[in-house]
Amino acid sequence: MKPTTIILAAGAGTRMKSSVPKVLHKLMGKPLIAHVVDAAHAFGSSKCIVVLGKHTQAAKDILGTNQITYALQEKQDGTAGALRAALPALRGFNGDVLILSGDTPLVTPELLKKFLKQHKQNKKDLSVMTFNAEPPHAYGRIIRESGKIARIVEDKDASPEEKQINEVNSGIYLMKSSVLKLLRNISLNKAKGEYYLTDIVAIALKKGLKAGAHMLGSETELTGINTRAELQRATLFMRYRITADLMQQGVTFIDASSVFISSEAKIGQDTIIYPNVHIEGKTIIGKGCTIYPNSRIADSRLADGVIIKDSTLIESSEIKQGAAVGPFAHLRPGSVIGESAKIGNFVEIKKSVVGKGSKASHLTYIGDAVIGKDVNIGAGTITCNYDGKNKFRTEIQDNVFIGSDTQLVAPVKVGRRAYVGAGSTITHDVPADALAVSRTPQKNISGWVKKRAPKTEKKGK
Repeated sequence: MKPTTIILAAGAGTRMKSSVPKVLHKLMGKPLIAHVVDAAHAFGSSKCIVVLGKHTQAAKDILGTNQITYALQEKQDGTAGALRAALPALRGFNGDVLILSGDTPLVTPELLKKFLKQHKQNKKDLSVMTFNAEPPHAYGRIIRESGKIARIVEDKDASPEEKQINEVNSGIYLMKSSVLKLLRNISLNKAKGEYYLTDIVAIALKKGLKAGAHMLGSETELTGINTRAELQRATLFMRYRITADLMQQGVTFIDASSVFISSEAKIGQDTIIYPNVHIEGKTIIGKGCTIYPNSRIADSRLADGVIIKDSTLIESSEIKQGAAVGPFAHLRPGSVIGESAKIGNFVEIKKSVVGKGSKASHLTYIGDAVIGKDVNIGAGTITCNYDGKNKFRTEIQDNVFIGSDTQLVAPVKVGRRAYVGAGSTITHDVPADALAVSRTPQKNISGWVKKRAPKTEKKGK
């Protein structure tokens, strides 16, 4: 039977100095607890139980209910108290239980699988994952006797000699479900008013159970996040881990230290990422793309060969093969840019489809529109889609030419191969193959400037 995972995430995290619960602070765009839950699922948990405190609803809103069972720790009475809160959700389960902390977002499923293998090979009732930590630190020390774990001593309770021990507790445990009954034997630490889960090791050994300490992983990937400084260090490490993995897959970074890429993003081979690029959420970027500096792409899909020029913002949109967007362009949610289309300088697209080979090169707003193939949108064009109350649709069919400084007052349709003269305001449909022009006749008044000049100006001349 696969292990059940319990994630302890009820702590308030006062050292973060924040109104936001610690486990909901974001690391590379995703809450700390979400990273741990993802690792638990990838590890192969049969069930994932998350123990929460006062922030229960906020965490549920982020994590959802799919493949997660929630438990409430009503009283902040320590890690053993948190684990006791999860016991009702374990009723009827007979197997190994993996215990994680909601503030250790860098742990990987690969490391957890190694831990499970060690636990089973050594036939332990209870196992603790440990690592070597460089002082100064506040981790609990692993006390060994004759090479075997005897107990865990919290930093504040450790003697000067014990503080010199480098092997420390990661807060990650594997134990048989039957061991959990020992939680009732853990005494209250009166100084802190808490029940320490670390005490379960010594209690289990006194009961004749087999306990083991397995040194796996590094301090970096097992560190808990308790302060803003630790969150920043974790961010640097995760950024490095993400870009290193992508480089192994064939992605080129001009300066990997300056980019921010979500752990959920996917980027294809031979794509080039320039400095100060932000790729957020579940963005997918194809092969052979180029993303130029200062661009941000969030929850979007880019096909092969796409070029994103400098200082472009793309949100929840799709860009098809060979298209180019930017510089200084903005694709708002719901936009689809067709194959080989070009969206240029200071162009904003909102909830619109731009067809294959179409171009909007300068200073244009396209909102709630469907634009066909090989359409040319002149500079300064605006789709007037909003009347102050409702949004309306503009349709521009294939091979249309829209002259510069045109206003298309929706709802309106421009038929195939039609032309719209520059400076026009289009309020009615334009038939296919027609030319639409709406301008007042130009009138030149000779000598107008001299006639309007003030008398003082005339005398001065």
